[in-house]
Amino acid sequence: MTIDVEAPGIVGRVGRELERSVLRARNGIRMAAGISRPEVGTTPKDVVWRHGRTELWRYRNDDVRVSPPLLIVFGLFSRSYILDLQKGNSFIEQLVDAGFDVYLLDWGVPDERDAANRLEDYVDDYIPAAVEEVRRISGTDQVNMLGYCFGSVLSLLYAAHHRDAPLRSLTVVSAPIDLQQLGPLTSVLGTVEQDVEKLLDVDGNVPPRVVHQAFQILKPTTQITRYVDLFDKLWNDDYVTAYQAMIGWATDHVPLPGGVARQLAEMTRTNALVDDTIVLGGDRVHLSDITVPFLTVLGDRDHIVPEASAAPLIDLVGSSDKHELRLEGGHVGVLVGRTAAKKTIPAIIEFLLRRSETIT
Repeated sequence: MTIDVEAPGIVGRVGRELERSVLRARNGIRMAAGISRPEVGTTPKDVVWRHGRTELWRYRNDDVRVSPPLLIVFGLFSRSYILDLQKGNSFIEQLVDAGFDVYLLDWGVPDERDAANRLEDYVDDYIPAAVEEVRRISGTDQVNMLGYCFGSVLSLLYAAHHRDAPLRSLTVVSAPIDLQQLGPLTSVLGTVEQDVEKLLDVDGNVPPRVVHQAFQILKPTTQITRYVDLFDKLWNDDYVTAYQAMIGWATDHVPLPGGVARQLAEMTRTNALVDDTIVLGGDRVHLSDITVPFLTVLGDRDHIVPEASAAPLIDLVGSSDKHELRLEGGHVGVLVGRTAAKKTIPAIIEFLLRRSETIT
């Protein structure tokens, strides 16, 4: 008699695949019906200051062990909850757990009242006011600052234009510096003012659908491969939850103020950040005037801010205590996911701790 030693293994695989098919059907129905959408941005926080649509959030922490506080400056194109995506997968949560007093400057959803906003409004008004509010609430003389994506550009311009800014350190993540290396994103937003005017809606802002289109063009095959990956792992509840949270954020853009869009077109045409020709409020602004301890983080698979766009920054900043951290990862992956939790975030925390004091 011949014994088929493979049979038990085959039966097990067939049974497992049948079970996964049932789970795929269940999760597919739930997703199609909009049921069980994951909660995002759940780390407890309080709004401690408002200015127009802008809010300053302070994350609750009964065990603050590090001083000075950390102020995070987010970008203007999307929602800030990507930094607090889900419990157990949150940059904010890890910072709070490390003992930091964490604040985040969220720009809200611009409307017609913000259409004329220029970089000066953020760099010379909103950010300085938020910094002073953080100092007042925390009772500290200085703050650590961290900028993400276009929030990095705002942070850099703030530090450069305000050389007496009360900064202990400055960290930027995925900072678009060489604007001519942003590829299709540049062509969609336009490089001359006439192109920008065609994009503005009745409110005078670049609408979210145009911003979304710009990011889609950067990686046109993503949607196809994304659905292939989803079907393969649709049986996995944890994967589906993470997928929904991430895709929800990736399609959740906000209007870009028309005034900023016009400035970006001109800055791209002249490559102003790299060529040191930025003018804010009539003043020449030089990144070389930044002298505080500095860290720049970039991903080698970042399709939104390619390595070639972020790489020049380390040589433009004037700090003597400056560092560059290059990681294997994409635009979001440097701060979200397993690799971020194991590599990027611990490295950022270590940089900040070395330039802070422990509260006893």
